[in-house]
Amino acid sequence: MTLDQLALPDDVDDPLGTALDEQGVATLPGLLDEGTCRDLAAMFDDDERFRSTVVMARHSFGEGRYRYFADPLPDVVAELRTGLYPRLAAVANRWAGILDEPGYPATHAEYRAQCAAAGQTKPTPLLLRYGPTGYNCLHQDLYGDLVFPLQVLVMLSEPDVEFTGGESVFVEQRPRQQSKATVVRPRQGDAVVFPVHHRPRRGTRGHHRVQMRHGVSTVHSGSRHVLGLIFHDAA
Repeated sequence: MTLDQLALPDDVDDPLGTALDEQGVATLPGLLDEGTCRDLAAMFDDDERFRSTVVMARHSFGEGRYRYFADPLPDVVAELRTGLYPRLAAVANRWAGILDEPGYPATHAEYRAQCAAAGQTKPTPLLLRYGPTGYNCLHQDLYGDLVFPLQVLVMLSEPDVEFTGGESVFVEQRPRQQSKATVVRPRQGDAVVFPVHHRPRRGTRGHHRVQMRHGVSTVHSGSRHVLGLIFHDAA
């Protein structure tokens, strides 16, 4: 898949939007090729590319490390963020209409300008590395008042070859009901799209807001690398 293939004609139903509406999670198979995945994973040890590093255990976030890229972002990361945004913004604006929330501009450059005006100027794309026993607690990636409602993970390692375990876990907290968990196991190069904090869900009396959290189950062996694409910047 290329970024050009992400654009849909106006008269074509969007399977990505349908999956997000129905399941809260959607997969874009084969977004990156193997070589690009390996190049990105190798960047993890290049200190000059990153503005900060988080050791999860120090903050009781889990076990593993993640690193936020500094500006300027690597070309492929910047292109993914810019190229994915318009299709995701179409879903985000539809959801905003359902939930009576403010909408989002058509381009990521315009949205970043809004973030900057709100004092959110730090880029948020990140690389994550988990080794054996690594995991990530359920959480939401909120970095300021402005929050774009969808984010993307891209699996850079090959499951069952480079690591075992380490499934992506998404939990929907439904009002007055027990929570629902969804487990996704993307292959190398696959992208997963999911809500940052909440989404609309249709019930018997119309739509209502449900909270979403995401995390990673325990890695049993090997090394798991993931690229995270968050579209709002941080304060």
